[in-house]
Amino acid sequence: MTIKVVRGNPTPEELAAALAVVRARAAAAASTPSGAPGPRDSWADPARIAAHRLPKPGPTAWSRTYWPG
Repeated sequence: MTIKVVRGNPTPEELAAALAVVRARAAAAASTPSGAPGPRDSWADPARIAAHRLPKPGPTAWSRTYWPG
């Protein structure tokens, strides 16, 4: 792997910190099996919203259709 500084003059400490981040991300990507989805966030789960009944029609029903509870 070759890394080239295109602009600026980083100190040795800044360069070491940037390389540490790049190597850590590369190691994390290599340890994850390709094609396997990561853990699903419960916030994005559609069942969280669909589990609740829809509000009754009315003037403020539009504001309650997205936020459950």
